[in-house]
Amino acid sequence: MTCAFAVRGGLSKIAGVESVEVSLNKGIATVKLKPGNTVTPETLWETVRKHGFTPKETSVLVRGEPQGARFKVAGTNQYFDLASDPKSPKAADDLKSQSGKIVTAQGALTPGKDVKVKVPLQVRSIEKGR
Repeated sequence: MTCAFAVRGGLSKIAGVESVEVSLNKGIATVKLKPGNTVTPETLWETVRKHGFTPKETSVLVRGEPQGARFKVAGTNQYFDLASDPKSPKAADDLKSQSGKIVTAQGALTPGKDVKVKVPLQVRSIEKGR
């Protein structure tokens, strides 16, 4: 079954997911995660693919620690390489300057066709001390 119901149901079954809204007309799935979750974007993308759709840009709000040109997600062992977003070219440098501090970054992850290629975090903004 490849419909909004199947995608919503698949995403809802992932441990750490609080709620899911899917609009096939807009091509958007909005997933709200529970505090303290360890859900990875790759897990969400895999579920979307499993139900016959291609995941696109994923907007994220992620808390963690910048470590040079990488970002370590709080509470996990997941790292993202940092990349500039064309709409906010200085945001990645601003995030890198917060190395060693816990911050919240807002950005985007865009999966490629090759699921084994690491996806960089395109930083759009940061919130210090959130």
